[in-house]
Amino acid sequence: MVLRIGYVREHFCSPLLQFEAEDKGSTFTLVECPSGTGQLISRLTNDEIDIAIALTDPLIAGIAKGSEAYKLVGSYVTSPLRWAVITGQKPSAYNQISDLQGSTIGISRNGSGSQTMAYVMALQQRWPTSELKFQVNNDIRGLINSVNDGTTSAFMWEWFTTKPFADAGECRFIGQVPTPWPSWLIAAHPTRGKPAAVRTFLNNLSHHVRAFASTEARAGPSVRFVMDTFGYPETDVKEWLDAVEYPEDCATIPWNVITDTLGVLQQAGVVAPPEGAVKHDLFVNLDVVKLV
Repeated sequence: MVLRIGYVREHFCSPLLQFEAEDKGSTFTLVECPSGTGQLISRLTNDEIDIAIALTDPLIAGIAKGSEAYKLVGSYVTSPLRWAVITGQKPSAYNQISDLQGSTIGISRNGSGSQTMAYVMALQQRWPTSELKFQVNNDIRGLINSVNDGTTSAFMWEWFTTKPFADAGECRFIGQVPTPWPSWLIAAHPTRGKPAAVRTFLNNLSHHVRAFASTEARAGPSVRFVMDTFGYPETDVKEWLDAVEYPEDCATIPWNVITDTLGVLQQAGVVAPPEGAVKHDLFVNLDVVKLV
């Protein structure tokens, strides 16, 4: 079967794009989801994709809230995600994170990483998470427009993805919040993709991830690939590559990633504490993934 892989076209997906160029549609096709993890989860739910490469926190939060549209099948990026806190281009009352308390925060979709990280930011700032206010603005362009027309105070998005907009003067960075968990996991519908096909995809993806993240590739070929594919300046690409970490085996997940992330999400008020012990098979597809 040809798997439908949902992804966000960002620099993180570079190994996936290299894999696609080699595969040429024989075992999978890519389905771009520019609105982020909220859109990826929606498309899993609506049978528009079979596998999603998405942010750790919304995936785990969705299962904790009762979603049966997917289970976790693997890891993709093991380093934290650097979220920029972004406001409008013109001088305003919003010049640092503490200025945002009580204001309306822009998010891409309900349940997205941009919303989850707003809760984490509030937790760090000791704001009551119950008082957070949000406005859905769909994608990066809608979010930038919203902070510039004043309907929202700020939004959060991955640092290097939005830096070109800040460099062009379309918005301003006023802070950053790194995730307290590894940034990307892989999820699949529990029945649509056969376990053997999903395992084969993950094994082949692991090969391309290791090649992209090798010391030799980071010293040149991976820098050039990201520059050519996404148009980022060399200095930004090298800074990102110096910090990003990928797994040796995409078909593994450390169990503490799930439990530790749940703990932070519970503190932030994103999910309710579980009744009893957290069950492995609730969160992961044990026919595919190896817990470590």
